[in-house]
Amino acid sequence: MKNVILSLSSMLALAWFGQIVQASPKQNVIVILADDLGWSDTTLYGNTKFYQTPNIERLAKRGMTFSRAYSASPLCSPTRSALLTGMSPARTGITTPSCHLPQVVLQAVVSKSAPPDQKSIQPQTVTRLKTEYRTLAESFKDEGYVTGHFGKWHLGSEPYSPLQQGFDVDIPHHSGPGPAGSFVAPWKFKDFDHDPTIPDEHLEDRMAKEATAFLEKHQNEPFYMNYWMFSVHAPFDAKKSLIEKHRARVDPSDPQRSPTYAAMIESMDDAIGTLLDTLDRLKIADRTTIIFTADNGGNMYNEIDGTTPTSNLPLRGGKACMFEGGTRVPCVVVWPGVTTAGSYSDVTIQSEDFYPTLLEGLAMPKQPEQILDGMSVLPALKGQTFRRGPVFQYFPHSPGVPDWLPPAVSVHRDEWKLIRIFHGGENGAHRYMLFNLLDDIGERNNLASSEPELVKELDKLIEDFLVRTNAVVPVPNPAFNPSRYNQELEGKPAPKGNKKPKGAPAAPVKSADSNSPPNWRSSKDVVFIKNDKHLSFQSTGGDPWISTRAIPEASGPFTVTLRLSSTGKGSGVVYYMSKNDKNFLKERSVDFPIVHDGKLNQYTIDVPAKDLSALRVDPGNAPGEFSCEQFDLRDSTGKSSSLLK
Repeated sequence: MKNVILSLSSMLALAWFGQIVQASPKQNVIVILADDLGWSDTTLYGNTKFYQTPNIERLAKRGMTFSRAYSASPLCSPTRSALLTGMSPARTGITTPSCHLPQVVLQAVVSKSAPPDQKSIQPQTVTRLKTEYRTLAESFKDEGYVTGHFGKWHLGSEPYSPLQQGFDVDIPHHSGPGPAGSFVAPWKFKDFDHDPTIPDEHLEDRMAKEATAFLEKHQNEPFYMNYWMFSVHAPFDAKKSLIEKHRARVDPSDPQRSPTYAAMIESMDDAIGTLLDTLDRLKIADRTTIIFTADNGGNMYNEIDGTTPTSNLPLRGGKACMFEGGTRVPCVVVWPGVTTAGSYSDVTIQSEDFYPTLLEGLAMPKQPEQILDGMSVLPALKGQTFRRGPVFQYFPHSPGVPDWLPPAVSVHRDEWKLIRIFHGGENGAHRYMLFNLLDDIGERNNLASSEPELVKELDKLIEDFLVRTNAVVPVPNPAFNPSRYNQELEGKPAPKGNKKPKGAPAAPVKSADSNSPPNWRSSKDVVFIKNDKHLSFQSTGGDPWISTRAIPEASGPFTVTLRLSSTGKGSGVVYYMSKNDKNFLKERSVDFPIVHDGKLNQYTIDVPAKDLSALRVDPGNAPGEFSCEQFDLRDSTGKSSSLLK
């Protein structure tokens, strides 16, 4: 009888324990990824007096702020792929933000050639996140979580969209590099219209509303939510009331002085506040982990309100460059029961670390064949002594932004940072930049020549990393011509309005390749796309242009009619040469606005020349895809000729 009573007691105890286990809910996870938000763009680190981010401060008071968090890349798509897969861009081959372009490239390869002003030949980027990679969403889904993606994706359209990468929900199901048209309604998303009762609805307000509905619907079940913000990526527009609010606060001596950008940051911060308010109202904040970070540093190459969008000081450089301003990003992790409220860490972490950290912290399995280049930083989140070890950024490209470098890879280890510039030295050797970030956070004092042994040691880490990730790396350019290269111009931004810095060579003309249409040439920043019907090409940024000398004999003045689609940025310029001209000159050019919405738009440009020998079109100054379906030239008699034939 005693044994029966004990057995009954044991059964009741087990049943009671099972109820507790069953009643204990799984931890929810929200990943908030800001777009182009620099390390100095929030009030977390004391570097701004202009921007206001009280809700990010609310977040910091609930968790741990990291002062040395790094994005996997100085550009967005590579970092997004790294965060979602735990793998370096060196491994996936996604090294530029080209995942919105129509051509599907799933394997990185080294390009066949490079212009004579480049010492190395760059790899061609992968343009889609392959579905064979296991994503965070798929790991959570296998554990019974409902999964949702809200906001920017930029890792490929279907069949590579969030809906094919483990997410149950994807809003607005947009594969482009930024907002469709604008932040303030009306915008131009497909099948995602603004609320007609809110004529000036802001996109971040709407996205926060959509995310709130998701949280309300799934408050009683475990969820994983990507809240990948469109803010603060271009286009640079914001609520008028907020722009005027911050215009009154501008200090002309402050390098951060764009009221539009300040207004964009405020709307971004408001959206984060909406999410926090919702978690509090639903009483699920105590079982929701929040990771807040950014995909790369702040934008220093566009212009708004007569200045750059932001300043990353005291860091050097910004988005699309390998200095700290391009890859050091804000980061806060809130993990109830793990992080201490209001805590601070100087442990080095990066985008690839979040995946393995979540797996360990939530006791979720890693698949046997799964590769993770990041490592769990759970001890750091717990406040324990922890040394992350080296982190790497791989960026084998050279867009012409301020503080740009030739194709490079970097390693951070403790206070030291080494940048290897591929084949940037003499006779094809690599060139190095070494900085002690503890003493020189602005990276002004290159110590490579005085610390040769340390350079050798850190470069060995880089080489091991490249081998381990099977990276497709730049190779020496056999066509390199030293007379075409001026190292003193490294880091100087691509000139606006096509005005070259004093002493700089003219924008180099790329040799024709198999995709080059007859009679057309381009700068090194243009890649023609084979198309039998249209003139199609891709810009990698910098100084893109296309030109032709196949001009019919005629008398001016002339009119150019273009039907052009674009996903780039910036104003367009038509340059014209007369018979006695040897080069295109700024005084012989006409500016025209371009709508960069990916749709065909028609432009009419008057060319005040008596005769013509060549025409050149500069379609902006940023990466993008372009397709020209009409390029007609009409002379003074009204006769029209197509330059595409």
